[in-house]
Amino acid sequence: QVQLVESGGGLVQAGGSLRLSCAASGRTFSVRAMGWFRQAPGKERELVATISWSGGSTYYADSVKGRFTISRDNAKNTVYLQLNSLKPEDTAVYYCAADRSYSRNSVAAADVGSWGQGTQVTVSS
Repeated sequence: QVQLVESGGGLVQAGGSLRLSCAASGRTFSVRAMGWFRQAPGKERELVATISWSGGSTYYADSVKGRFTISRDNAKNTVYLQLNSLKPEDTAVYYCAADRSYSRNSVAAADVGSWGQGTQVTVSS
């Protein structure tokens, strides 16, 4: 498995932007699909976006489509989440996740093999 460390969270006003980064250790990052999930207070963890092991396929939750962009740099063992046009309802702890298997196009919560520690994103109105 890989170890994941997120960074880039913070406090931002509505309409603002943030870029989250997730640095992975381990030699198998480049063959694993990656995802970003989030959990708001009192709510269940939800899928935000996923990216295939090659970076060629992405998926977004309807709530973030057109505002968030997931990308990866396999040479740097890093996956990113660009958050634009942020809304107060985007406030949550954001978690990076790695697929437990190899060479798949996306990762669901049930398939996560490694989680990061989370980074807080707070959007003020």
